[in-house]
Amino acid sequence: MRTDLVSEPGDATRPNEDFAGVGLPASGQGGCVIVLDGVTPPSGGTGCLHSVPWFTARLGGALTELTVSGRDLTLPEILARAIRRTADAHADTCDLSHPRTPQATVVLTRWSAAEVEYLVLSDSALLVQGPDGAVTPVLDDRLARLPRAALATDALVDANLRNKEGGFFTAAADPAVAARAVTGALPRREVRALAALTDGATRWTETFREGDWTALFDVVAKDGARSLVERVRELEGADREERAFLGRSKTHDDATVVFAEL
Repeated sequence: MRTDLVSEPGDATRPNEDFAGVGLPASGQGGCVIVLDGVTPPSGGTGCLHSVPWFTARLGGALTELTVSGRDLTLPEILARAIRRTADAHADTCDLSHPRTPQATVVLTRWSAAEVEYLVLSDSALLVQGPDGAVTPVLDDRLARLPRAALATDALVDANLRNKEGGFFTAAADPAVAARAVTGALPRREVRALAALTDGATRWTETFREGDWTALFDVVAKDGARSLVERVRELEGADREERAFLGRSKTHDDATVVFAEL
């Protein structure tokens, strides 16, 4: 198995809120990839004493341990347990009911000799390459399908859409959200390689329209994960002043790419 991992903050003066991990069980049979994109809160309170990196580190650590060791658990069960474990770590000091309590998007995939399982929650992406070279995106597109008017302000999003029916879901403090994730499984023989990416990296396709998912996957597979992030940074820098492309609340975003050739 070959892996390639890059995670770069959008702003060198701020902590990276992403998490990335690759796990290889001691049995040598299979592995896992985990990517989280911590949600940057707006200015103001979150009801929590802890930072987003604190949250993603703990949730990511719990996911890694449970995914590697809990072969009898489904991926939604693993996510639910990891959310519960993380919530318990600060339930006594923080208001976990606050809509901006620390939270993250999730890509979780695990493979064995027989199959490849996947789970995607919110707007990070999983790309799966088949033995014929075809690339299939696995996406949770609920946020992308919402009308822009509904996303006009943070207050509207938090009141009406964030972790609510008819809106979109992230991993925050409620384990029940795991049942909302996009999940599935493929025979191992149908997967040659995969890539998990936060939306800071998928900007190359989703925001700047430099190429489709297959083209993005080819950049990562042939030129490396860092090459994709560097290309995104060049595009962001060229558009720094005007921000001509919609959907860019930040000039630069944390960008994480994990590639695994199975």
